[in-house]
This record gives sequence, structure tokens and C-alpha cells, in this order.
Amino acid sequence: MNYDDMLDRAASGTSEVTGTDERLSVPDPEVRQEGSATVVENFRTLCNRLGRDPNHVRQCLQREVGTSGHIDETGRARITGSFDAARLGEAITTYIEEFVRCPACGLPDTRLESDGGTTMLRCEACGARSATPSQD
Repeated sequence: MNYDDMLDRAASGTSEVTGTDERLSVPDPEVRQEGSATVVENFRTLCNRLGRDPNHVRQCLQREVGTSGHIDETGRARITGSFDAARLGEAITTYIEEFVRCPACGLPDTRLESDGGTTMLRCEACGARSATPSQD
């Protein structure tokens, strides 16, 4: 069997990496104002659907909207300042593009890994590895 035949055989036996991100259904943030803070009521659900650590998501949201915040004892994110659901939804979309969706195949089947102090995005679907934006 020559190389081209082996390549064709391998390609025919391998499932193609195609698909959509329909499996990634993230609800819109449910927000309400509480004094000078915006509370994301469904923050824990958002993090679970993204498959990410709530503290990492919180830090990135804070960076995106330029403020501080914390996660309260009930798992809700409390972000200092007044933000509507649309603005926080945009920040979550940015988070998904930077830290969830694979830049190579576009699927959400990824996990975050640390490699020598750099956070890497590892795709479970296609095997691609890529550096994520810095968390400065």
C-alpha cells in the first residue's frame, strides 16, 4: 500500500471535525441593580454552561467592563457599577470567543490548561492548542 492509499484510508476512517456550537447554549445574564452594584443572578448557571471556573469568568468580566466585583455566598456575581444585561451579555460573548470557542475549528469543546505560566486553550475536538489573552 503506497502513501496516498494509506492517507485516503486514514481520511475515510476519521470523522470530519464539523459541527456547530449549538451545544453551547448560554442563557442571557439575569441582572438587577442592588445599590451601587449589578448582581448577575444566574452567574453560577452561566459558568456551568461554559464549563469554566467562576473566578476566572468573574475576573474576565471585570476586566471587560472595567470595574471590580466578587462572587457572593449564593454564587451570584456582584459587579461594582451599573450595567445592563446587554452590556454584560457582550462581555460574556467576548469571554466565549477568547476562552471557550476553539480558534481552529470553532467548537466549544475546550479546556483551559496552564503551560509554563501561560494559559492555553486546548480543543478536545480537533486537538489544537492556542494561547489565551493575558489576564493583566
